[in-house]
Amino acid sequence: MGATFAALRHRNYRIWAAAGFVSVVGTWMQVLGVNWYVLAETRSATSMGLAVLLQALPTLLLSVWGGALADRLRAKPLLIAAQAAHAALAAGLAVVALTGAGGLPAIYAISLATGAVSAIEGPVMGRWTSTLVDRESLGNALALGSLTHSAGRILGMSAGAVVVAAVGPALLFAINAASFVAVLAALFAVRERELHTGGPAADAEPADGGIRAGFRYLLRQPVVLVALALSFVLGSLGRNYQVTMAAMSEGPLGAGAAGYGVLSTVFAVGTVLGAFVAARRRHLGYGVLVGAGLLASGLQVGAGLAPNTLGFAAVILPIAAAAVIIDTTVGTRAQLDTDYAMRGRVLAALAVTGSVSAAVGAPLLGWLSEHAGPRQTLVLAGVATAVATAVAGVALDGLRGRRLRGRITRALAAPRVRRAASTAARVVRPAATVARPAPMATVRPVAGVPTARWAPPRPRGARLRPPADEYAAAAPRRARRRPGLAAASRPAGPPVDCARSTPETA
Repeated sequence: MGATFAALRHRNYRIWAAAGFVSVVGTWMQVLGVNWYVLAETRSATSMGLAVLLQALPTLLLSVWGGALADRLRAKPLLIAAQAAHAALAAGLAVVALTGAGGLPAIYAISLATGAVSAIEGPVMGRWTSTLVDRESLGNALALGSLTHSAGRILGMSAGAVVVAAVGPALLFAINAASFVAVLAALFAVRERELHTGGPAADAEPADGGIRAGFRYLLRQPVVLVALALSFVLGSLGRNYQVTMAAMSEGPLGAGAAGYGVLSTVFAVGTVLGAFVAARRRHLGYGVLVGAGLLASGLQVGAGLAPNTLGFAAVILPIAAAAVIIDTTVGTRAQLDTDYAMRGRVLAALAVTGSVSAAVGAPLLGWLSEHAGPRQTLVLAGVATAVATAVAGVALDGLRGRRLRGRITRALAAPRVRRAASTAARVVRPAATVARPAPMATVRPVAGVPTARWAPPRPRGARLRPPADEYAAAAPRRARRRPGLAAASRPAGPPVDCARSTPETA
């Protein structure tokens, strides 16, 4: 089994991934069914948006409590209770859709309760999933989870559209209720003796398992805080494409509802490709996060300048892939770079960050699209996210001991790089074009003073010696001043011609 599916080597994860795929398909069928039911009853997009808001609002309020519970209680009983609650709520939606009992207030109440259960379940589920594989396979497991979610979303929305058009939304709710049976079966099939739990808490506070301890712990993790801040900016300004795609389709591109459907499909395919790319990487570090953020920001500027729907779709595809890589990397680092005893509360903070970014970014981008134009909104948001990513990259490099600067320095000092730089310097400035010093002006000789002449520059470290003729002319004067030295330096016998001498005469 290749590196792309390394997490599937673990039996527990294989069981959980299969059950999760079934559950994701059912969940997206229910999302489509709720939206369709509310829209058919009210003919109002605002009412449909209210149902979506009621499901997302509890995440902002209850996720931190779910994180505290995840760190204090065993995950398996909590997950069993959550899946049973989800199944009961989905069955309740099916009853309302079939009988009409309760009407829209019942739909809104069930949507709110579903959001509350999901808010508490999310951190527990994240911590449970991290125990199904070892530390080295955690990033791959999260990437495959993104792949499962993206593929399940495509299948659930596609199959749900066919079912709701044929028999109505009640069957969608019933299918979702049945899908939780697969998750319950997987929970009982997982072997607890093969779970990979973390070691002893090094930085956690065992005596205080509450929310305040989680906040105090996060404040002592500046690297994680910078990653969460970057995730918020990229999520609010660079990830709310349901708003900007609709604005571009209705506005500059003139593609209408059909074009919006095509762009949504392309975006979904991009998320699948991004999940594959993330799964193939053995290490998802902060360099990957910064690189994907810069790539997505640049492509977002290009999306604002796209001339037609085809060009916009071509840019949307890699943007969706980069979005999945960013989410997977942030989730991986948030779990690997924090204490196991605080993992639930860290995942809760990550969930709150995603919810707040969606709640802030969607209306902001919508307002900018109406007042400044969709193209201008995409370009402005792309530039803002690029600047934020660059600032976060510098901050992360400083907090992690200038690792990026050290890597660049070591790369530049490598022998191959130095040889390449030397070769490039010779090509750019060959020896023939090196400027030579101009000859000195001719000076009239003066009696008794040797004439100055130009000499080539001497090598570094060589001793400065006058020319032979000047040395010979100056020798008698030095000898007269120092007769003892001259006598001592005079040879004792006649000079020997070394060139013609034999070994005997030498």
